[in-house]
Amino acid sequence: MWRATLKSLLARKVRLLLTAIAVVLGVGFVAGTYVLTDTLNAAFDTLFATSTAAVDVQVQGVSAFDAQQGGPGGGGGSEREPVPESVVTSVQGVAGVAQVVGNVQGYAQIVDPATGDAVSPAGAPTIGSSWTPVAGLTVVQGHEPRNGGEVAVDAGTAAAHDLAVGQTITVLLQGPPRDFAISGIVRIGDTDSLLGATLTVFDLGTAQQVMDRAGVYDYLSVVADDGVSAVSLRDRVTGVLPKGFQAVTGADAAQEAADQVSEGLGFLKTFLLVFALVSLFVGSFIIFNTFNIIVTQRVRELGLLRALGATRRQILVSVVAESFVTGALASAVGIGAGIGIAIGLQWLLKSVGVELPSTATKILPRTVIVSLVLGTVVTVAAAIFPARRAARVAPIEAMRESGGVPPSSLRRRALSGGIVSAMGVGLLGAGLFGKPSNAAAVVGAGAAVTFLGVAILSPLFARPLAAWIGAPFRGGALPGRLGRENAMRNPRRTASTASALMIGLGLVTFVAVAGASLKSSASAALDRVIRSDFIVSTTSFSPFGPQVVADLAADPSFGAVSAIRQGQAKVGGSTAFLAGTDPATIGQVVHLEFRSGALDALRTPGTVLIYQGVADSKDLAIGDQISIEFSRTGAQTFSVGGVYTDNSILNDYAISVADYQRNFSQQLDSIAFATIAPGVSTHEAAGAIERITAAYPNIKVQNQAEFKATQANAIDSFLALVTVLLLMAIVIALFGIVNTLRLSIYERIREIGLLRAVGMSRLQVRRMIRVESVIIAILGALLGVAVGIAFGIAMQRALVGVGVTELAIPVRQLLLYVLVAALAGVVAAILPARRAAKLDVLQAISYE
Repeated sequence: MWRATLKSLLARKVRLLLTAIAVVLGVGFVAGTYVLTDTLNAAFDTLFATSTAAVDVQVQGVSAFDAQQGGPGGGGGSEREPVPESVVTSVQGVAGVAQVVGNVQGYAQIVDPATGDAVSPAGAPTIGSSWTPVAGLTVVQGHEPRNGGEVAVDAGTAAAHDLAVGQTITVLLQGPPRDFAISGIVRIGDTDSLLGATLTVFDLGTAQQVMDRAGVYDYLSVVADDGVSAVSLRDRVTGVLPKGFQAVTGADAAQEAADQVSEGLGFLKTFLLVFALVSLFVGSFIIFNTFNIIVTQRVRELGLLRALGATRRQILVSVVAESFVTGALASAVGIGAGIGIAIGLQWLLKSVGVELPSTATKILPRTVIVSLVLGTVVTVAAAIFPARRAARVAPIEAMRESGGVPPSSLRRRALSGGIVSAMGVGLLGAGLFGKPSNAAAVVGAGAAVTFLGVAILSPLFARPLAAWIGAPFRGGALPGRLGRENAMRNPRRTASTASALMIGLGLVTFVAVAGASLKSSASAALDRVIRSDFIVSTTSFSPFGPQVVADLAADPSFGAVSAIRQGQAKVGGSTAFLAGTDPATIGQVVHLEFRSGALDALRTPGTVLIYQGVADSKDLAIGDQISIEFSRTGAQTFSVGGVYTDNSILNDYAISVADYQRNFSQQLDSIAFATIAPGVSTHEAAGAIERITAAYPNIKVQNQAEFKATQANAIDSFLALVTVLLLMAIVIALFGIVNTLRLSIYERIREIGLLRAVGMSRLQVRRMIRVESVIIAILGALLGVAVGIAFGIAMQRALVGVGVTELAIPVRQLLLYVLVAALAGVVAAILPARRAAKLDVLQAISYE
């Protein structure tokens, strides 16, 4: 049997190759995700280890939790209590301390002298830092900054913007912008920049001045005397530190920084793996279909094996072994493809200015094992049912002129599909009406299960749908009629092929409906909330210095100016984003509706306003006490002063700017609003705001319509990324159509030969195959669009509590999807149609 299995594999190389493509693409996506994130993690581990190699001990404030680096603060600074200068004196007196260096980090943004625009790296922070000889910085040109008029910049930014030593540049800071002469170009470890982030380095005194750190430091770097271990020195330094501060070894500090980056990359890995698993899920339908057709074609062969003494178990093991070998080989190729995908992604990131720290590509054993196991298991699992059908072939089948594998019972299919669909609908109902804390996740799980249920049930209505879709060909030429009948003849095969496309296009439709609803809801919310004439933000959605708002507020052209700051905290053990705002002015620029309480409650220190969705889920009301944990100051008790009904401007929690200043180190504005003063024309106000913001090239001023368009474009960009990632699943589905048609040609060789013998031309044969392909593609597209719309509506209802209040269905976009699917069906039929048209008539008639 093993020899027969091997010969069967070698005899069907082309057929199984098309099946393997689905596994290769899915596994390549998985492997590429692991390789990319593992390489990034290794690069940052090396970078942070290099930057602290000369540091034995680091002294810093105790952090209640690690805030996301480069998050709301935008400057890459630490959210810890600053270290006062008095601690430096205490640490210097510890036996074994050779050197103590204070370090400062915060927000600083370079203005490109050639264009006058602020340098805004996509998603990366704009970091300002003090110069220290033990920070892992290397001067490659010029010298380190030595006075208040000098600055050093990272080599990546210098190369990208043609900056040179001696050149004068403007740097945007928390206070007014300042001009500095470039004293030197520096590298960070072995790389020119840190993932595209900009770095400006000042002398210590200047850094403290421009980053609001007078008399304090963000952390201290301590170097030990010769012969003193880092662990021993850490313990000695700990003994002289006041409460709220800690000493860690340089290695531990590097690991802590690397762990923070790893946590952020973990989200990226999970995000990409979701799409990789979707691709494998779609590929499983193609594997199932391929083995189903192959088993049907091998009826006589399998019957002969049974007649010669092979048991049902041996037949079952034989087919499963074929799937195992196919899956294992395809997974191995997929791992190689994944390495190429990861290298390509690194090159792509570098081409857009995101330079990664230098390191070799990392292929961990976990990547190889997970990829091999996942690809093989998916392939074998998809082949189990075809293998069971093969085992049911009776010896008598070998003696028939034509026969078939006993078909699976439609009654059992209807029962199993109904049960799975009911489970999916039950999860959807629980997410929509059960009010769970993670409604979106429950609805998403329900959608996945329902997809599977619909795929199981699809053969029940594939025949009538194929007849309806192919109705235009019913009264036409013979090739069109035959193509329609071919699609109707085997509803199981047609439905299985269409199901792969259904899932891919269903997810794309789901994203389109959810995205349209999100955009519509955001636009409606902004119409309700914004009262201001101007909205002030940055070109890259990053925070900006509070001096901008101070300058606007001082100008008589504006009646009210108010800003919102945003920071991370923990509430109930979960990370949340808090808004910090001024209760005296925010109500004049935005309209906030309250279910209970009022905005003025924020005038009382220690008060928090909460969104009604949070109040309902946590059963909170006015006067209740809640604990909010800040990275810098730890757990603080706040009293609920109001419950608002719309969180489109504020987050789920809002505190006063005074409380924000007490609990956060970084003091940067995320967005600001301004109204025109009475008696001032719009033209005059626009001129005033343009004059004031001219000194801040990173600032973007918009009216309400422009701001709404910007928000919509941001949503569109994210949706475009998700859609592109889902296209992998659709590509795999199209390979499935190619594979099914190609295999069905083997099944219908005598039929095609007879058609050619009675006068059908090669052109007519190709048209017949194309019509069948188009019907299958449109069937999958229509099912996908219908299911995707249903899930999009369900998700919108589940997200009403977080502000997605409007349902929008992009009809034109969905019709375009169906049209593109039909065209894709034509493309998918090209190779199978050419194969069918080239069949030799005499050989086809005699084929057995």
